[in-house]
Amino acid sequence: MSLISVIIPLYNKEPHIKRAIDSILAQKIQDFEIVIVDDGSTDKSAEVVKSFTDPRIRLIQQENAGVSAARNRGIKEAKADLIAFLDADDEWTPSFLETVLRLREKYPEAGAYATSYSILKYGNIKSAKYNAVPPAPWEGLLPRYFLSIATGEHPVCSSAVCIPKNIFLKVGIFQIGAWWGEDDDLWGRIALKYPIAFSREIEAIYHKEATNRACNLRSQIEEHPFVKTAKNAINKGEVQKEIQDDLTECISKYQILSAIRNIKSGNRQLAKKNLKKCRTKLFTFEKTFWYSVAFVPYAISVYIINIGIKIKNKMKSCI
Repeated sequence: MSLISVIIPLYNKEPHIKRAIDSILAQKIQDFEIVIVDDGSTDKSAEVVKSFTDPRIRLIQQENAGVSAARNRGIKEAKADLIAFLDADDEWTPSFLETVLRLREKYPEAGAYATSYSILKYGNIKSAKYNAVPPAPWEGLLPRYFLSIATGEHPVCSSAVCIPKNIFLKVGIFQIGAWWGEDDDLWGRIALKYPIAFSREIEAIYHKEATNRACNLRSQIEEHPFVKTAKNAINKGEVQKEIQDDLTECISKYQILSAIRNIKSGNRQLAKKNLKKCRTKLFTFEKTFWYSVAFVPYAISVYIINIGIKIKNKMKSCI
């Protein structure tokens, strides 16, 4: 049995999938299998995968059901006890598996093992900016996971994380049907029950300029899926008192981001509903700003939205 199963959900990523596979095959640790779930691609993505002859690569093809269904199928098919994820348009550095295995050995009690990542967009590459995480070089158990999400780049990326298979039995798998935030929701469910081990080593590249990213859709959304998850946990008394304030700010950030998406999609009423529920202490200005924008006609608000995007980006570096 392989040491790690690497799962790649694949949908119309013909220009990128070879790069992702090559980055896995170049790992210093070679004891892995690659499970690629083709979620009904209509381009030649599957043909690109079939051009690889490495026996560690398995291609599973299914009718299109969404990225969550593809990842869940990969979890079901995985043979190893550790499962790493890589999106088909992203890539790893050669030491990614080495780093997450070191974290696994040092922190066996953790529910997930994640590394820092870089973001590449239109030829410009930058490191993800974190808050409430000790500065590099550092690795350990994240001291304030939910505050990190609320105030900076998300410390757990779907292309830079490894999870023990038994954890899925405890917290569940990816939500089916969610097209945005389904991964954040799963990481959050894990963080509510287990510590998250993290390395400041940059071991993955997130290609934000890649085509066909689901997160780039401008559709309306009732609310970020983790908002409901977190509120349910609070109502059931499952959240430790010392993290409740951080969790409230994390919920608030997702509510504001949901409102921004709904404003962009033209559903201002839904945006107002998102913001009325927001109970933030850190983002009162942002909440007020976007609530005001929700009253402005769309044609006028385009200019304001561009200003708001700059404000939203500042949310990632505040505190």
